[in-house]
Amino acid sequence: MNKRSAIRFLVVVIVAIFVLTMAAFAATVSSRSVQRYGMKSRSVSENPRTQRKISRLKKSRRAAKSKVARKSRSKSRRASKRRYYYERFYTSSFAADQTEGDITAGEDPVVRQAAVEALGNMNGTVVAIDPATGRVLAMVNQNLALSAGATPCSTIKVPVALAALSEGLITKDTKVALGRRWKMDLTDAMAHSNNAYFEVLGRKLGFEKYSYYAHQYGLGELAGWNIEGEHLGVFPSEPLTAKQGGVGKMCSFGEGISMTPLQLGALMSAIANGGTLYYLQHPRSPEEVANFQPKVKRYLDIKPFLPELADGMVGAVRYGTARSLRWNFSEEQVLGKTGTCSNNAGTRYGWFASFANTQYGRIVTVVFLQGGRPTYGPKAAELAGKFYRSLYDNSFFANRSVTPSQAGEQSAVGAPQ
Repeated sequence: MNKRSAIRFLVVVIVAIFVLTMAAFAATVSSRSVQRYGMKSRSVSENPRTQRKISRLKKSRRAAKSKVARKSRSKSRRASKRRYYYERFYTSSFAADQTEGDITAGEDPVVRQAAVEALGNMNGTVVAIDPATGRVLAMVNQNLALSAGATPCSTIKVPVALAALSEGLITKDTKVALGRRWKMDLTDAMAHSNNAYFEVLGRKLGFEKYSYYAHQYGLGELAGWNIEGEHLGVFPSEPLTAKQGGVGKMCSFGEGISMTPLQLGALMSAIANGGTLYYLQHPRSPEEVANFQPKVKRYLDIKPFLPELADGMVGAVRYGTARSLRWNFSEEQVLGKTGTCSNNAGTRYGWFASFANTQYGRIVTVVFLQGGRPTYGPKAAELAGKFYRSLYDNSFFANRSVTPSQAGEQSAVGAPQ
């Protein structure tokens, strides 16, 4: 080995020794460092007061989460019920041969034709009455018109309003509280058929007074004079139970009551003529028409309250639940009230009771429909509009002569033209 090689070997040996020494030193330092300065697990202990506070916070957070979860589940269940609730109807809204068996020889042919065309194929009846005499001018589908009747739905609000006005419980402008920040007067309640308003009136009236006025207005008794086949309807002798809604439900929906189209027509005629409740008469021949004599059942003390009631009935047609009437007829003023409800047997009812208020006289019309989803009060009002349109186009009003006595009676309603 020469001198250069010996030097090179010595350098390699020295470098190797240096590297091994440094590695050993680093391992020693690291081990000691961990032993001396390494993280040690230490338990933190709070004082009892802090522990109680932490426990309370944990419980309140769990309670809050549980409350939010319950609300979420409740909303989900309610939404699910709304989503899947579906009212089923088993009665058709349409029918054929509805005029079969009708006795028409004593009816007004113009009125009869207008009523038949207006009803069309809807499952229902149309009754038209001269309010100045009580004569039935037309009765389409007499089997249904003379039947045992049905729940009056919101048309019951008319006699309820008259009863409350008569008792001095309200005036047209009285604001009835329906909630903490919600009040309504009679005109808007009638126009929009507000159930809460009339439930309040019903509770204020009480069943005894309500029953008295209902019978005075002809509910629960025959409306006609010797009209063959007419049924009585039903007005209960006791109020509904609190669970069923009590007298409030009876006054907003007519629950528990069965009213016939003739009964509603007789009451609407008394409103139209100023308070005379006539027996309705349905002439069966031209001879009976020639010998017709009005028959008064009784006089109702409602004349002072009719202008206050009239505003709500006008409002129903102009902007409320019966505004569909104006799709077909707007030349003359019409006052009316709709009604829509269902029974528990899968049948929906649609009512509309009204009278046309013209310078030539008045005619009362009751449209009653039964069926499924196409059946409701505004639909009945729409058909009434067709009926009035046909009469107007055939100059029915202009061709009628009005006697002085009839003109005096007709001025009683006092609704603005």
